[in-house]
Amino acid sequence: MISIRFVFDFDSTEEVRVVTKSLNPEIKSKIPNTNVDISTLKKTFYLDIKAKNTSSLRAACNSYLRWINTALSVKKTV
Repeated sequence: MISIRFVFDFDSTEEVRVVTKSLNPEIKSKIPNTNVDISTLKKTFYLDIKAKNTSSLRAACNSYLRWINTALSVKKTV
């Protein structure tokens, strides 16, 4: 297994809450050959991805980073 950790320092705990709530359904549906965990600490959001191979890791990274960006974009427009 190979892994990567993304650490996001947001401006507010509200942004952390929005991203966490937005990603929960995606984590439950699972991307093949990957395990994903998220955690938070105040205004910091952690995304840990483990995968069986680099192509699965890349796919999961692309998906989760895009979903985070989408969640933040929607929050800003609402």
